[in-house]
Amino acid sequence: MAMACIPFYASTANSPATTEYSDSTLYLSEISITAVKSVAPDGEVPGSATFLPRHEVERNNIVNTKDVSITVPNFYVPDYGSRITSSIYVRGIGARIDQPVIGFNIDNIPVLNKDNYDFDLLDIESIEVLRGPQSTLHGRNTMGGLVSINTLSPLSYQGTRIIAEYGNENSIKTGVSQYSALTDNFGIGAGIYYTHTDGFFTNAYDGEKCDKENAVRASLKLEWIPKEGLTVLNAASMSVVRQGGYAYEFVSTGEINYNDTCFYRRNSFLDGLTVKWQHEKFLLTGVASYQYIDDNMTLDQDFLPLPYFTLTQKKKEHAVTGDLLIKSNENQKFRWLGGVFGFYRHSDAQAPVTFKDYGIEQLIESHWNSFSPEYPIIWDERTFPLDSKFKNPGFGTAAYGEVAADLGKFTLTAGLRFDYERSSLSYDNNCNTSYTIYHVTNNGLETFKNMPIDINMTGKLHRDFKQLLPKITATYHLPIDGIVYASVSKGYKAGGFNTQMFSDVLQQELMSKMGIGAKYDINDIVGYRPEKSWNYEIGGKLTLLDGKLTAEAAAFYIDCRDQQLTVFPDGTTTGRIMANAGKTRSAGFELSVSASTAKRLQLKASYGYTNAKFVEFDNGKENYSGKFIPYAPQNTIFAAANYAFRINNDFLRYISVGADIKGTGKIYWNESNSLHQDLYVLLNGSVRFSGEKYSLNLWIKNATSVQYSTFYFVSIEHEFLQRGKPAQFGATLRINI
Repeated sequence: MAMACIPFYASTANSPATTEYSDSTLYLSEISITAVKSVAPDGEVPGSATFLPRHEVERNNIVNTKDVSITVPNFYVPDYGSRITSSIYVRGIGARIDQPVIGFNIDNIPVLNKDNYDFDLLDIESIEVLRGPQSTLHGRNTMGGLVSINTLSPLSYQGTRIIAEYGNENSIKTGVSQYSALTDNFGIGAGIYYTHTDGFFTNAYDGEKCDKENAVRASLKLEWIPKEGLTVLNAASMSVVRQGGYAYEFVSTGEINYNDTCFYRRNSFLDGLTVKWQHEKFLLTGVASYQYIDDNMTLDQDFLPLPYFTLTQKKKEHAVTGDLLIKSNENQKFRWLGGVFGFYRHSDAQAPVTFKDYGIEQLIESHWNSFSPEYPIIWDERTFPLDSKFKNPGFGTAAYGEVAADLGKFTLTAGLRFDYERSSLSYDNNCNTSYTIYHVTNNGLETFKNMPIDINMTGKLHRDFKQLLPKITATYHLPIDGIVYASVSKGYKAGGFNTQMFSDVLQQELMSKMGIGAKYDINDIVGYRPEKSWNYEIGGKLTLLDGKLTAEAAAFYIDCRDQQLTVFPDGTTTGRIMANAGKTRSAGFELSVSASTAKRLQLKASYGYTNAKFVEFDNGKENYSGKFIPYAPQNTIFAAANYAFRINNDFLRYISVGADIKGTGKIYWNESNSLHQDLYVLLNGSVRFSGEKYSLNLWIKNATSVQYSTFYFVSIEHEFLQRGKPAQFGATLRINI
């Protein structure tokens, strides 16, 4: 895995031919918004960054953010078990539901909803991962960092690309794309990508694989240079995903065993337009996007072979964004940039929870009957829904700026952003059902009274969020090719509304109608506050031996207030609360090294350590101060070696052998630290055959079939873990014509 090196330059490669190795210089597309939004000379990054060029992406079969996980220090994307959402943890902070902790850009499109972070991509040109707050330039929900993905440009690359992959469990990946320069200044690229797997985990209830998947993604990219200095880029993509259920094993039995059908379906569309005008004195860039998600999910939310309840969720979301910025030309002693950003998003969702026979008996009837055994109740119908409908519009705007001044060997950079956001929620929750109260007599049960229940809960909520986000960085340029830096920055994650809690709100309202439930203040239980942090970082980067050796190190300390945590309510409930922890802190360091002892031998290694704990967090029932923050791994380890043997043959140019290890852990799964995943290490290997226009890669992942868990879930006081995938092996053929 290629680590960040200094400097980054624009790529000019236009050959479709594959190469087993490349020059040590790392290339960053000039039109990338992460390069545009920087006042550093030549795209230099005074902060923790990892850059993956195309040859590294293809050699490691990286097609999404999950594949990047762990190869980047202190960057963890667990296999959630579904593409329904993405949980990303960076340096001890993260998010399971609602607002993301890290930004995600694809061809300049800032993807607003982290539910749409998990999709496969064809023809990745580069992946850039910035760690630490990017809030000053990129705004809300980038307090953990930013992932930026760039795909191939049809003006710098022309040809036909074909990929065909087959692995165990009938796992298939196939795609074809075409990039053509129709004129010297207009190019078009189009591709289609299909994936399938039968699944790796069996549901003991029916003997069927529960994690099967089919997905199709199509993309279209247009690039036009109408005149010198003016570039217009439009990137559009659509995807269709069909998945089975989750591979959640019951902690008490170690089995995946649930009775109701689970599936997840998503249709999505993204379109982004980037216009860049290079004037002799400044650069003007505008980015506009439209995003659409259509979700349909049915979930056996108790994950047991008993008819408790089933969640059905249908959601549609539309969003538009706009970003306009102007910056001075690079390589000046004083540099500046400024911009404005705005977005609007609107989602409609319907999420009924259907209670079934056993759930009614255990979760409702038993509560009453234990309280009043002489007057037991029996529900009139053995299934009924708790229905929830939501409309969640929101908009925001921001103004930002950054300046940098070179003072000899020193560079001082200062930035400031003002962020405003309004989030609104309209809810309509209802339940129409009934039960009968009986009287226990000497003659048996006698009907006492029939009790209808009619719940209609409607309302509107809104919250406003305002935030100033400063950042100051001091950089010293070493006599050799390298820098040391120190930075102070404020991170910010917006507040909002957690609609997933409404299932519990409705359940408790139903119970309260019977005189045995709790009362919730909807605004308090559903709304949550913004998360804020002050981040302190020192680090350095070196490039030696004409780029053959690069090294990066950083140490950080994060002081966080109101960290947003997903917690599970006590008792026989179905909801998940978004709670604000009072104070947390995270401290750690990162090391990355990349070496090429010869052009055909590449060695890479990285290590990340994070110590993230609660400083003040008392939920009224238990004090978690001093406990580790859940879901955040304490260690990430990566080491890889790749050697290419040159073959003097027109058909076969290189044979390369590679191996790597990826380690993760220790991960605590809950606030009490009573359950955890120990450090585990996965061994991967590959043998790759490369010709002028093709490569065939034989690969294996988790070669020793290490058993580990990647995620944790609680439902009605039952604990579940998502299993990590066992050994995977297969072959990938790439043809470039």
